[in-house]
Amino acid sequence: MKMPCELIVTHILPTARGALAKELVHNHGMTQVQVANLFGVTSAAVSQYIKGLRGGNNLIDKSAYRDDFYKMIADSANAVAGGEDLTESLCRICAFVKESGLLKALYVFEGYSGDLGICAECPRTAITIPEEI
Repeated sequence: MKMPCELIVTHILPTARGALAKELVHNHGMTQVQVANLFGVTSAAVSQYIKGLRGGNNLIDKSAYRDDFYKMIADSANAVAGGEDLTESLCRICAFVKESGLLKALYVFEGYSGDLGICAECPRTAITIPEEI
């Protein structure tokens, strides 16, 4: 059985990043280069998010959670545009997925039944890399 984080990384984060990129460019006036720097990807990757070539997920779009998911994306884009750390916004989206029932829908989509994976809360540990490496 896949761990909850595996399902979120595979199905949710690419969609969230794509939707956030679209929101930040279209509704907050950020350039693709600014979003690329924020996300730590190339501007070509952001262009693919905006064109829908990356980051789409039919499971989310066809689910009962669609509207709430995209409301969370809009709220996250507002927070990021206002200076919130991208990681905090993505963690909030992850929490929404776990709390809303969307995670259970991901397990069903993957063909699992019965007891589902147990999700431990992320410790949100800051990782620092010494400059002397």
